[in-house]
Amino acid sequence: MLLGGMAAWPVAARAQQSVPVIGFLTTSSLDAPSGPIPAILLALRHAGFEVGQTVRMEYRYADNRLERLPALAAELVKTPCSVIVAAGGPRTATVLKEATSVIPIVFAPLPDPVRSGLVASLNRPGGNVTGVAALTIELDPKRIELLHELMPPTGAIGAMYNPTRPDTQTQLQSIQAATKAVGRELVPAPAATVAEIDAAFATLKDRAIAGLLIAADPFFSSQRTQIIELATRYRWPAIYQWREFADAGGLASYGANLADSYRQVGLFVARILRGEKPSELPVQQPTKFEFVINLRTAKSLGLEVPPTLLARADEVIE
Repeated sequence: MLLGGMAAWPVAARAQQSVPVIGFLTTSSLDAPSGPIPAILLALRHAGFEVGQTVRMEYRYADNRLERLPALAAELVKTPCSVIVAAGGPRTATVLKEATSVIPIVFAPLPDPVRSGLVASLNRPGGNVTGVAALTIELDPKRIELLHELMPPTGAIGAMYNPTRPDTQTQLQSIQAATKAVGRELVPAPAATVAEIDAAFATLKDRAIAGLLIAADPFFSSQRTQIIELATRYRWPAIYQWREFADAGGLASYGANLADSYRQVGLFVARILRGEKPSELPVQQPTKFEFVINLRTAKSLGLEVPPTLLARADEVIE
């Protein structure tokens, strides 16, 4: 029996090793609000891949410490993985591309992958990287316009932004221009850590803002519970990037459908596992944008949402 078990072990080991491994690297933390993973796993299941049976997942979380990304990327490359998903912004995808030119990489929604050097073009990415592009900071000016209509007629707009973004200056310039266009003063407040979020809100309170933009950034998505609680405490009308904020109690959101974008990521992974090359898979772009208003939150803030704005909303949470 002992000899039989020993003889069977290499077979079982080889069978386990033959199961493809999907790596997942994110700037976020394990205890962050549920985000991309359920949508990715659902897409994989629909494509015929069952995690734990026909594929295996290897997760790495940077816990919002960008300096950890290179080491975590190296771990996934050594695993080795059949394909790696890069989530949490352009820095994750860039670090993975620097770590391997062989293993396919699928990036989750991020802005302008061509300008950041991740792909040669949207239609023909080239190399080992493809994924889903997203309009993120490009939509901050539109969010300012919508927030202006939700706010009292006078008062400054506060904008919390992440100063560690590589495109921070571009983001701030567009927010400043949009705020000026609606005749408001802008009060910017940087935050790149949990503690700095609290400090940013305190600064904005001292400046007596009348409304708040949470500028587009993956870090803020990972901290949305904290951010929504603070906005509610200070009783500010606030607008966010993803509908998940409005679902969780935020006043309003405007942006692409995040769950659909991550579903596309899962489908990319499935196609690569079946043998397609990332260099020949065109980068997907969002086609659906949602304006969501949480009317319950508006009522708790004592806000009267203009009927014209309600009519423009894709969804009103009552």
